[in-house]
Amino acid sequence: MTNQLPVNLHDYALAAQARLDPATWAYLHGTAADGLTLADNLAAWSRLTLLPRVLRQLAGGHTRLTLLGRPCAHPILLAPVAYQKLAHADGELGTACAAAAQEAGMVLSMQASTPLEDVAATIGHEPGRGPMWMQLYPHPDRGFMRDFLQRVETAGYEALVITADAPTSGARDEERRHGFQFPPGIRAVNLDAAPAVASRMPPPGQSALFDHLLHQAPTWDDIAWLQGQTRLPIVLKGILHEDDAKQAAGMGVQGLIVSNHGGRTLDTAVSTAWALPRIVQAVGDAMPVLVDGGIRRGTDVLKALALGAKAVLIGRPAVHALAAAGPQGVAHVIRLLRDEFEIAMALCGCRTLDDIGPALIVRDGRAG
Repeated sequence: MTNQLPVNLHDYALAAQARLDPATWAYLHGTAADGLTLADNLAAWSRLTLLPRVLRQLAGGHTRLTLLGRPCAHPILLAPVAYQKLAHADGELGTACAAAAQEAGMVLSMQASTPLEDVAATIGHEPGRGPMWMQLYPHPDRGFMRDFLQRVETAGYEALVITADAPTSGARDEERRHGFQFPPGIRAVNLDAAPAVASRMPPPGQSALFDHLLHQAPTWDDIAWLQGQTRLPIVLKGILHEDDAKQAAGMGVQGLIVSNHGGRTLDTAVSTAWALPRIVQAVGDAMPVLVDGGIRRGTDVLKALALGAKAVLIGRPAVHALAAAGPQGVAHVIRLLRDEFEIAMALCGCRTLDDIGPALIVRDGRAG
């Protein structure tokens, strides 16, 4: 990698790896086990090919949409990523400012290294900013959860994104290999008031996971409880199975994110490109479906929308850019992806998002 300005998202990944120490890179970029799900996320979008149309009227086109009742300039959001001060001193504040400048939505992690109120105060009144959503992991202490939800609503966040696919962490070989530890001063500041979950060695013959930690794991009952505690729309993140999508729709959940946690939890889980059309078919028009996982090109965004996604989220690329070039890098990554997406739309004969549909996709030699 030279000092030349990165020209795509892969360039930013190389620049970030060169700048970060190996242990921090292992945490921010790493995967569960052998990294097969991350690799398949990337490859699955590439396996889909496009069947473009030509000589269509394209003048005056745009990428605008409405998401959960809110107008958006384009369908690109930043996924929740924890502890962003590991990548750059500006952390989540820098990422939020970049997203607002590029009219992109942002989902702030519950495990952010910056107070949620500071992020909201910094970008909440920015004209033209995208949606401002808050991610959370359901906590077993409901008193803490009520207080946390009140903070989120008071700060002005517009939706809750509940991560459903991580009742436990994945087996992250690279983190263990490099002995990753959080440096002093970097912590999940929004969890300072959370009661600690007691840790103990299980008696002989018991599992520390099944007989202890998983007693605190969230269930559908927790989603129902959360629905009764907040006025904000709830989006479930981490949906891959059609039956889970149908159950969410039956409960009145307002949105789904097809996600496999970027390959950081269950390795060899199906790719999000494979799961996306199945989830869209399962819920129909009941709610918007978004997708993350392996989105690295504007053509990937186009393919996701052609398969039925309302919008896409990127995680690692934003953090790579933050590490490599600070907030300006994050803004540049969003701009690169948005420009590529507009180019792909034009070259496929799509004037607006309404023109993007399954007929653009070729799979196994067949269109649609």
